[in-house]
Amino acid sequence: MAQTAQKRKRKEDVIQIRASAETKALLQQAAQIRGQKLSEFMLESARRKAEDTILDQRLFILSPAEHEKFLEMLDNPPKPSKKLIELMRRKPAWER
Repeated sequence: MAQTAQKRKRKEDVIQIRASAETKALLQQAAQIRGQKLSEFMLESARRKAEDTILDQRLFILSPAEHEKFLEMLDNPPKPSKKLIELMRRKPAWER
């Protein structure tokens, strides 16, 4: 029920943005494909990108021993499996 009440809550802040006609048309097409209003699509996309940006900036603190182990793993990655090699050799779906 709390989620339903949240959906009914009026949005208070306004975000304004200017874009070229070409960019707007692209965004509208993508929104239509997803069955969303342009503003919903843009807000969802921007929010997802903002969350990804923030998550990419996380700080990882390791002990000296953990740090050495981490560097060792980076310097000596495991050999790719047969399955991974086959997957990487496949043509991407958009090129088939």
